[in-house]
Amino acid sequence: MTEKSIKEVSDLWKRDKKQYVKQSTYAAYILILENHILPAFEGNTTISEDDVQAFVFNKLESGMRQKTVRDIVIVLKMVVRYGAKLGLDWKSDWQLHYPTSQGKDAIEVLSIENHRKIMNYIQGNFTFKNLGVYVCLSSGLRIGEICALKWEDIDVRESVIHVRRTLERVYVMDEEPRRTVLIEGMPKTANSVRDIPITKNLMKMLKPLCGIVNPDYYVLSNESKPIEPRTYRNYYKALIQKLGIPRIKFHGLRHSFATRCIESNCDYKTVSVLLGHSNIGTTLNLYVHPNLEQKKKCLDKAFKFMK
Repeated sequence: MTEKSIKEVSDLWKRDKKQYVKQSTYAAYILILENHILPAFEGNTTISEDDVQAFVFNKLESGMRQKTVRDIVIVLKMVVRYGAKLGLDWKSDWQLHYPTSQGKDAIEVLSIENHRKIMNYIQGNFTFKNLGVYVCLSSGLRIGEICALKWEDIDVRESVIHVRRTLERVYVMDEEPRRTVLIEGMPKTANSVRDIPITKNLMKMLKPLCGIVNPDYYVLSNESKPIEPRTYRNYYKALIQKLGIPRIKFHGLRHSFATRCIESNCDYKTVSVLLGHSNIGTTLNLYVHPNLEQKKKCLDKAFKFMK
């Protein structure tokens, strides 16, 4: 086959990929291509392991997080594999090295005291926006999922929240100048479509409302028009600042929910399903970090039969 550049192959790959990925995923791929991959490899008609390794080190030295660099390499691999599918002699089985000195980024989690402080405040200061924060702390919903939640998704009879949609603002990549649009679509992955039991305290707040609200309305706004994630994120920031709680990202509410579940000795598979993770490994890597005392108890229990 006639030689093609990374740029030429990526153009073909984009058209192919657009057919079967979410609009938000497609936009993320394009931004990675334009901002990172093409500036480094645009004219290359071959790409070696050494080229990619040098690219990785360059990105890390610039201060980029290791996870971000790995995500960029994933997109580069997809383009290279597509080139191989077209008949080009391109390989993507690179054995790349990442510095081991970079530790994992610590996840942001509310202390039990601050977790309780927010929930107690909302119980005494009800608004629909405050209710959304309470729901997230009680269920682990992502911000897009809570923004897309409608009253019809809350089943007080079965005591369950049905997670079926997400709301996100994404770039329209095929227009110039580019613009963003707010879209409502399926949750992040197939596993993210899930049912979450409603806690007793949350039920006390929801049950009186569900008989009088319009089921087609969004929970956060209690109107037919939703509140978009960026707006709600700003509301949340103002709320925790008002309560004097150290700054923590909205996603930290999800992390806090998961951490409370793990601390309460919930089994890991159940926590994984509640969070909508695609596999239990994600849950284990994020939240399960036994301390020395837990390790000792584990070994004592495992070898008790030897006594």
